[in-house]
Amino acid sequence: MRAVECGTCGNQVLCEKFSPAHTQVQWTDEAAEVCPRIREKVAAGVLSARVRSCGELRDSIDAAVALGLLEVGGA
Repeated sequence: MRAVECGTCGNQVLCEKFSPAHTQVQWTDEAAEVCPRIREKVAAGVLSARVRSCGELRDSIDAAVALGLLEVGGA
């Protein structure tokens, strides 16, 4: 797994890309505390375990793949 930092909130997650469509994300901190998008959803009553990600984090992961910092195939 490789560290990827969200370009919006600065939260760092660990990622692995098994295919273009399959990404494993492991939060290194409590997501509802560090990610403003997830915090908003939790404040609205959604369980944090039900919030899969946010668009900004997805964009940051895609950028890491495009820059070659995160390889598809788990390498």
